[in-house]
Amino acid sequence: MTKSISPQALHDALTDGGEIALLDVREEGVFAKRHILRACPMALSRLEMMVAKLVPRRSARVVLCDAGDGLSERAAARLAGFGYGDVAVLAGGVEAWAAAGYEVYAGVNVPSKAFGEFVEVTYDTPRITAAELDEWRARGDDLVILDSRPFTEFRNMSIPGGLDCPGAELAYRVHDAVSSAATTVVVNCAGRTRSIIGAQSLINAGVANPVVALENGTMGWHLAGLELARGAEQRAPEVSAEGLAKAQEAAARVAERFGVQTIDDATLARFEAESEDRSLFVFDVRNPEEYALGHRAGARLAAGGQLVQATDQYVGTAGARIVLVDDTGVRATMTASWLIQLGWRDTYVLAGGLGDEPLVAGAEPAEVLGLEAIEAQEVSPAALDGMLAAGEATVVDLETSLRYRDGHIPGAWFAVRARFADSLARIPVAGTLVLTSPDGLLARLATPDAAALTQAPVKVLAGDTQAWRAAGLPVETGHTNMADEPDDVFYRPYDDERSVERAMNDYLVWEVGLVEQIARDGTIDFETWPA
Repeated sequence: MTKSISPQALHDALTDGGEIALLDVREEGVFAKRHILRACPMALSRLEMMVAKLVPRRSARVVLCDAGDGLSERAAARLAGFGYGDVAVLAGGVEAWAAAGYEVYAGVNVPSKAFGEFVEVTYDTPRITAAELDEWRARGDDLVILDSRPFTEFRNMSIPGGLDCPGAELAYRVHDAVSSAATTVVVNCAGRTRSIIGAQSLINAGVANPVVALENGTMGWHLAGLELARGAEQRAPEVSAEGLAKAQEAAARVAERFGVQTIDDATLARFEAESEDRSLFVFDVRNPEEYALGHRAGARLAAGGQLVQATDQYVGTAGARIVLVDDTGVRATMTASWLIQLGWRDTYVLAGGLGDEPLVAGAEPAEVLGLEAIEAQEVSPAALDGMLAAGEATVVDLETSLRYRDGHIPGAWFAVRARFADSLARIPVAGTLVLTSPDGLLARLATPDAAALTQAPVKVLAGDTQAWRAAGLPVETGHTNMADEPDDVFYRPYDDERSVERAMNDYLVWEVGLVEQIARDGTIDFETWPA
């Protein structure tokens, strides 16, 4: 029988200083409406694809929460099958937590978002409005705009004239991006957090230039009635020898101020040997292109700015050890300084970075528990096209509702794996039930679930919808055949098709208000450091 834990006992566990993984197993969109601050979203639908990364140590203390609807018990049984031996369920779920008088939160990445607001208030990070920046640009002022988001976000929409320079890259590349010490550096993101953290990073690094954050980022620019650039490709320049020397000097100042500890390969080897008793996360904080060219074996990709912006998507075990790796020490040190302030006190930078051993090329491998035990028959895109034309197949798409809206196989139904018991009953299955998902993994994992609920043969689409598109086959858009609610993922303001401006305003008001809510919480402490 699954153990349970009361809200009071969970509150005590979250503040006792020991390792603990609090995992919310509802879908992300449901989680975003109401959740516990320290909970990491880990939807039951994707548990096998997420848990090994969030909680690598099978003996770690794990608490599961939901809405008191039985999802946690299902997740606990699955985790037990994968060898997780210390799993408890929050009795009564999130509602019991709230009824006990504890804080509940809306949104996603809340600890990181709240931390950004805390930083702005604590350090009085300089900022300007979109109108002021537009005026500076019109006057031809000496300035550079550095966008602290990943390149894919930057390319989607950006401030005209901006350069992409993700968070951990700022102190690394800024010296080659400015023309003189008089050049004003404007840091922006989509909203607030990465603008604030990015600007304060440069200030903490002792950059001589004037530095400001663009208040409310691209949202503020849009709300001011200004035109955003689309498809921009400009990036901050490569680092010169002189720029690297300045960046390393800056990183050394930051390391001294914030107590960033450096370890050697021998210490990392000891941490790895102790990982059955103490959770360990090793992250490469360089950009994805560099990681793909070659990285240390076992190091996961977590581009530094994103690791700070969304720590709960990378590290699910509070109190764990974190080791950061890069090639020069700059990006790892800057990232470590922020994680320490966020409360991740056992964060270290690996001296020598990439080391002397041969590097591993390619993307980070997927770690999917239980996948090897599932046998699933595949159907090719061409064969499926013929089956659909003959009325001999029904497609269920397990892609997120957001991406399903943007394009799916004509006639496909949207459904959520964890809710198959209800959603499959709404689908008029004709012929073979064919599952498809972003990379085929989720469809394969869901095959036994679907087979237990239908008499129809169940197969998966070979190569997924991507292969369907590559074959030149048609797609349709919109929430057309919805067997489930589109609450599986969090819809950001730009995703709102009804009132983008209202969604943006609501989001920005929510973000600013997090500081006061965090102060009432009592389960998280941000660190402050003297200048």
